[in-house]
Amino acid sequence: MQRLVLVSLTAVAVLATAPSLTFGQGAPAAAPLKIAFINSREILQRTPGYAVAESTYLKEVEGFRTEVQKLQQQLDSAVQAFDQQSIALSPAARQTKQRELQAMQQRMEQRTTELQDRARQREQELLQPIQTRVQGVIQGLRAELNYALILDADAAGGLIAAADPSLNITARVLQRLTQAQ
Repeated sequence: MQRLVLVSLTAVAVLATAPSLTFGQGAPAAAPLKIAFINSREILQRTPGYAVAESTYLKEVEGFRTEVQKLQQQLDSAVQAFDQQSIALSPAARQTKQRELQAMQQRMEQRTTELQDRARQREQELLQPIQTRVQGVIQGLRAELNYALILDADAAGGLIAAADPSLNITARVLQRLTQAQ
């Protein structure tokens, strides 16, 4: 897989640096392939509206964390009480208490999963409009400036090992996003 990515990137680099390519006798020279890159994290963090969305999300998630911590404390207290009482309990009562503790654990895990799902959904609700606006600006710049390819230096997998800083159009994207406000 890495070899395929490396070969693909090499091919893109060769195409990008070739001043012109001709295919066959008498064919016109093709224009050079224009490539740029962005830093998506920087763009996202500096996009108008992001700070408010992030603040809202963090407040909501803090409420979720507090709820999970309370549930965990309740479970821990119940386990501690069981441990102290277990010697005095009959085998049947001990087994009943253990089932109650297991049910309590399952309810806590289920609630934690529900809250995690709500947090992911809420993050998506808050970020989707911002991401859509950013993507629109990037696509607009790509078309306007005739870029064949715009890479993301922050993308997972880190496809860009080194690049000419003059190819970085992050500032242009941010300028357009600010103007659009």
